[in-house]
Amino acid sequence: MQNSNILEVESLAVRFGESRARAVDEISFGLAKGETLGIAGESGSGKTASILSILGLLQRATVKGSAKFEDRELIGADNKLLNEIRGKRIGLVLQDPFAALDPVKTVGHQISEGLRASGWSKKRAMKHAIHLLEEVGVPSASQRVNAYPHQFSGGMRQRVVIAMALAQDPDVLIADEPTTALDVRIQKQVLDLMKQQCENRGMSLVIITHDLGVISNYTDRIIIMYAGKIVEESNRLKLFDQPLHPYTQGLLDCLPNLGNSENEYLKTIGGQPPIPGKLPSGCRYHPRCSFTEPVCTQGDNPQLVPVKWGRSACIQLEKFLRESQ
Repeated sequence: MQNSNILEVESLAVRFGESRARAVDEISFGLAKGETLGIAGESGSGKTASILSILGLLQRATVKGSAKFEDRELIGADNKLLNEIRGKRIGLVLQDPFAALDPVKTVGHQISEGLRASGWSKKRAMKHAIHLLEEVGVPSASQRVNAYPHQFSGGMRQRVVIAMALAQDPDVLIADEPTTALDVRIQKQVLDLMKQQCENRGMSLVIITHDLGVISNYTDRIIIMYAGKIVEESNRLKLFDQPLHPYTQGLLDCLPNLGNSENEYLKTIGGQPPIPGKLPSGCRYHPRCSFTEPVCTQGDNPQLVPVKWGRSACIQLEKFLRESQ
């Protein structure tokens, strides 16, 4: 484990039930202290499964590989260790704030619950809950702390969930599609809030998303996943300027462009991602890729290798870089 990394993942693999098909197929990455990492890809790419497996939150899943948090192994760890890490050292913001909150308990009760379980008095925990609501921008926090989830808007519910994740001052905050179902203005407010809180507290931040536009201004580094594999890892600025994989280019092409004419349609990536267990030979992206050559369709899926300013799993990288300019 590199000294600068707070989390180090090696050869992580996840499969569900009795199936031999892997939803996550031997991925490796690190997270540095204070870094903001984006993990992007279409639905089913394995980005959420990889993070939940690290925290031991996947039911009926077989997880192999290694995930070390400050040199402590999380894969296969007992509940005692996982309970020391989850919430206290690694905070989690789920994509559906309404589902993440108990509808019959006040938000103050839910924010303070973990603190009280850690030995805080009810009075002290509730006072801290009010402080957290103020920090995340909930107005009239001393009154709203006694409100129920249905009494908040979608954006405010997400702020409550962020307050819950921050309650025990974790070292890492993981946000899984944190702006789902929020309008663009509220999306920016939520992302600004998480980024600012992480900077203020010196926390690392992981943002999981299917939309590269969401994380374009908030990450230091971005990982692109496709069909359970990492296909690219790159510095954010370089990724948007010169991606290292055709799939990344396809995702970027799908972003709305204010310079497009009013009659121009949004671009899409043709076809569908492969189903686990029914993967094509060679590169898993080749049936949808415009740079495919016969060599791309043969053998095993290409390995992720260091190139340029990041890592890429593209067999035709030089051709892609040359023709995509």
